[in-house]
Amino acid sequence: MKTLAFDVYGTLIDTNGVLVLLNKIIGEKAKAFSQTWRDKQLEYSFRRGHMQNYVGFEVCTLQALEYCCLYYKIKLSNEEKKELMNIYAILPAFADVKESLIKLKEKGFRLYAFSNGKEAAVEKLLINAGIKELFLGVVSVDDIKTFKPSPATYAHFLRSAEVKGDEAWLISSNPFDVTGSISAGMKSAWVQRSSEAIFDPWEIQPMITVSSLLELAEKLD
Repeated sequence: MKTLAFDVYGTLIDTNGVLVLLNKIIGEKAKAFSQTWRDKQLEYSFRRGHMQNYVGFEVCTLQALEYCCLYYKIKLSNEEKKELMNIYAILPAFADVKESLIKLKEKGFRLYAFSNGKEAAVEKLLINAGIKELFLGVVSVDDIKTFKPSPATYAHFLRSAEVKGDEAWLISSNPFDVTGSISAGMKSAWVQRSSEAIFDPWEIQPMITVSSLLELAEKLD
């Protein structure tokens, strides 16, 4: 039985779900603001991981939001910031997620959610998306106080799922996560959520590339 570790933000859960509220609050700058927010959220987690100065992922998210306000010269009220952070807690799943997970589970794959987010936050997202019951468990890097793509995070997943690296696949739309997991001894599939998404031109490349999770069940047979 193959074990699949699914990244959550950007792979299962659509981080662009904040756009509806951003459009309402700031108008035409919403799309750029949303992308910068996501980019800075990840950058801050990388930097804190390297610095060994850990804070929860939600702190990285809030500080990235504050950065965007400064960068785009937009003044948001405390209530608006709170609303945006609350949206992040109930982001929607991509349309292909539930059907794909059901098919993979029916084929006998062991499914786990594996995230930079705290366990409680991830569970809330999965419950809201109606997919929590499809996973054997949630593995959070918060347990070891660092972030992907540190090798320690993938080792933590393997210990938690009680599986060897060559028996486990990391499924992610984030190239850094794919290269990180392969470098740590796992197999990995890249979900190219956009035709414009580019995989880093490194010597480390995904074993499988799919444009939708619906392709996984066939390609992982």
